[in-house]
Amino acid sequence: QLQLVESGGGLVQPGGSLRLSCTASGFTLDYYNIGWFRQAPGKEREGVSCISSGGGSTNYADSGKGRFTISRDNAKNTVYLQMNSLKPEDTAVYYCAAARRFGGNWYNMDYSAYQYWGQGTQVTVSS
Repeated sequence: QLQLVESGGGLVQPGGSLRLSCTASGFTLDYYNIGWFRQAPGKEREGVSCISSGGGSTNYADSGKGRFTISRDNAKNTVYLQMNSLKPEDTAVYYCAAARRFGGNWYNMDYSAYQYWGQGTQVTVSS
C-alpha cells in the first residue's frame, strides 16, 4: 500500500520553528517530486514548497520564502520542511504529496499534478 505520513507538527509560539517530515511507505520517493501544501480553516489548500526527485530544484510560495527550507534524504525515504520564524498565519494542516517525476505542473505546486497525499499534520502558531 502506497502511503505518505507526515509528522512534526504541533503548537509553537510566534517566532518559533518546526521541522515537518514526510515519510513514504510502500514505494520509494526517489522517482517522485514532493510538495508541501497547507490548508487553514475556511481557506483553500495552497502550495508551500516543492522539491524535485533528485533534490536539485526547489520552489517556494512567497509566504515561505526566506523562512522555510525544503530538503530530502532519499536514503531515508523522507522529505523535510524546516519552518522558521513562524507566524500565526502559518497555522494550518500541512500535507505532503508526491508527483511522478515527469509530466505535470508539479513545480508550480498545481495540486492536480500530485498523485499521492498524506493525511496531514496540524501546525498551530499561537502565544
